[in-house]
Amino acid sequence: MSITIQSSSFRQFFTQKLLAAAMVSLLTGFIAVAPAYAQEKPMSTTNQQAALPRVLLLATGGTIAGSADNRGSGAYNSGAIGAQQLVSSVAGLGDLASLSAEQIASIGSQDMSDDIWRKLASRIQKAFDQGEADAVVITHGTDTMEETAFFLSLVLKTDKPVVLVGSMRPATALGADGPANIYEAVQVAVDKESKGRGVMVVMNDQIDSARGVTKTHSTSVQTMQSPNLGSEGYVDLGHVRFVKPAAQGQFLKLPEAPLPRVEIIYSHSNMDALQIEHAMADKAKGIVLAGMGDGNTSKAALAALEKAAAQGIVVVRSTRVSKGYVNRNVEVDDSKSGFIASMDLNPQKARVLTQLLIANGVTDPQKVQEAFLNGH
Repeated sequence: MSITIQSSSFRQFFTQKLLAAAMVSLLTGFIAVAPAYAQEKPMSTTNQQAALPRVLLLATGGTIAGSADNRGSGAYNSGAIGAQQLVSSVAGLGDLASLSAEQIASIGSQDMSDDIWRKLASRIQKAFDQGEADAVVITHGTDTMEETAFFLSLVLKTDKPVVLVGSMRPATALGADGPANIYEAVQVAVDKESKGRGVMVVMNDQIDSARGVTKTHSTSVQTMQSPNLGSEGYVDLGHVRFVKPAAQGQFLKLPEAPLPRVEIIYSHSNMDALQIEHAMADKAKGIVLAGMGDGNTSKAALAALEKAAAQGIVVVRSTRVSKGYVNRNVEVDDSKSGFIASMDLNPQKARVLTQLLIANGVTDPQKVQEAFLNGH
């Protein structure tokens, strides 16, 4: 006869059953090693936790914290599950890190705001400056994840890892991708090679930089990609593998007041100047053009943008195209018009950088262009 004993209950089996007379005949083969197990003392849970990296998990809501709703197929409510519930739902996290969890917001990321950005940045900077955490993981909706990641990458002054993670399926869905994504986000956050890499996004076994990453698909779990820069690395069967060296970023002061108004104007056929004129009338401090091709637009729109730049409004040319760079002085004479070329930054990220530059008093076109070139 043979007995199979699960490893998790092995110690309990000996300590509780070893002396039971009814089991003596079945345990004969194990008696010789019993004293060693009986004398061995378990490691203190407190000591184990103290030896692990400390990770602060900040929850903001999103699909990863969503619960199903019966209003339609696949319908769900974002941000319905709290931070501690998220942590508790992922098996094995306690073996990776000593985790603490806090709720910063409970929203769908389409409602992400400057105020929440400031709360996140302030809490993270405090946690690092006061030695509360070795790394931070942020759960976040995917719709504006790239903007939050990029914002934080510009204002956080630290070499400690910050990892954003989300999911494309709510927690209550079949095949929910959230738990695996959270586990891998913590893996990346505590990996020694993550130091000095700034803010990252981890989803679907990929590690992407805050500058490079963007949402590329409305429903696919492979939505977060880096079309222009490529991924930073991968989480491969439990191993964190970086394929790029760490890159230097730039630091801009976190403004106390609300961020300045910067509008994104989407270019299209038969475009006139009305959208640009409305932005000027609304006292926009900056305008980002989501242009055609390499950041071009109609003659009427370009003329209006030149007027805006002449009035001191920061004008940045980006592109509505999903891949490619917008370079200076190709189809458009940026130097003459006072425009900035966004380079690899898409319109939404170009807007974030423009907001922070204006808030930091950087409005001269040459200085703004230098900031867009930073690291590239």
